[in-house]
Amino acid sequence: MTIAPPRSDIPASARGAALLGPALVAGVAYVDPGNVASNMTAGAQYGYLLVWVVVVANVIAWLVQYLSAKLGVVTGRSLPEILGDRLKHKAARRAYWVQAELVAMATDIAEVIGGAVALQLLFGIPLLLGGVITGVVSMALLMLQGRRGARPFEFVVIGLLAIVTIGFLAGLFVAPPDPTATLGGLVPRFADTGSVLLATSILGATIMPHAIYAHSALTRDRFGTVPLHPGGDPETPRRTPIARLLTATRWDVTLAMVVAGAVNVGMLLLAAATLPGVSGTDSLEGAHAAISAQLGPVIGVLFAVALLASGLASTAVGAYAGAEIMHGLLRMRIPMVTRRLVTLVPALAILALGVDPTFALVLSQVALSFGIPFALVPLVVLTAQRRTLGRHANRLWTTVAGSVAAVLLIALNALLLWLLFTGS
Repeated sequence: MTIAPPRSDIPASARGAALLGPALVAGVAYVDPGNVASNMTAGAQYGYLLVWVVVVANVIAWLVQYLSAKLGVVTGRSLPEILGDRLKHKAARRAYWVQAELVAMATDIAEVIGGAVALQLLFGIPLLLGGVITGVVSMALLMLQGRRGARPFEFVVIGLLAIVTIGFLAGLFVAPPDPTATLGGLVPRFADTGSVLLATSILGATIMPHAIYAHSALTRDRFGTVPLHPGGDPETPRRTPIARLLTATRWDVTLAMVVAGAVNVGMLLLAAATLPGVSGTDSLEGAHAAISAQLGPVIGVLFAVALLASGLASTAVGAYAGAEIMHGLLRMRIPMVTRRLVTLVPALAILALGVDPTFALVLSQVALSFGIPFALVPLVVLTAQRRTLGRHANRLWTTVAGSVAAVLLIALNALLLWLLFTGS
């Protein structure tokens, strides 16, 4: 097959912009309802103390998402697909799949519950029915991706991301944060065990394992697959050279992380500026009520709409990641509707049992943080290998940075376990 060269009559800037999108879709995972619960709770309980955690998490997230995207661009395969080939023993593949699947389900719990809470705040819909509606809408988004391809799916999800950004940042124009206190929050420190728990929750909500799995698949779906010979260089030409795709990917990831970082910091600052000392702000419902009372009903509605948009968009991306995990590791696919119904069960069960939604959201993010090493360590190892990426393998400093990030995240999780079990 002959690959046509890029059209010369299209401006370079337009051709570059056309390559953007996968990172913004994956970036939805960084502003999901779990982020809302973690950041709002951190701001309400500890003020500006944990601003530094959000900033550090987003810096690490940039590196992680770029490595994931690069893996998909260069190999034309997703991280789960490559791991499925590298893990030779069936038992190892299944064990890895179980932990990855549990991570995907923890993601679904946060996103479906967040959407249900938003529907209750906006329309008074019971939580259980709201969870069902959120699941149905996410199913429709997945069907769009399956039938129309990656680009229409990206447009819809990016549109929801824009709503999330506007809705969560609007309150800062009404109640600006204290600049001095904000700068003070950039100094790394903790106050007690609760602040460590919330820091871990923020990391789990920001550097999400399923986003690592999904991003490599999103770039594969967008740019197609190209077989590699043992040297790692493409055997067939691409419409767009790999070097140019990687440059566009860096811009794509940067844009996505700037947006996600601004939203995450903005949520914490909004809570720190308006919610400390206000009773009932340890829940999404209470935070919404307090924001509406202090900043006005319009800001309250925008907050609830953003929460709904984040739940709808992120649960679709989470289900996409779960399907890719199963396909890559077990080499099997089940109908998306069936999978969506199965993964909805834990979230709907929590809603039916009356578990506090915000508490469930925060704990789900802590669970996600423990899944990070299982995705991050293989990602760093694979992208450092010339046999995997050829001349596009990581430079030494990139591998060192990725290794340091993995060690820090694992150490923080170990510290959290020690604090919880010793009661320190």
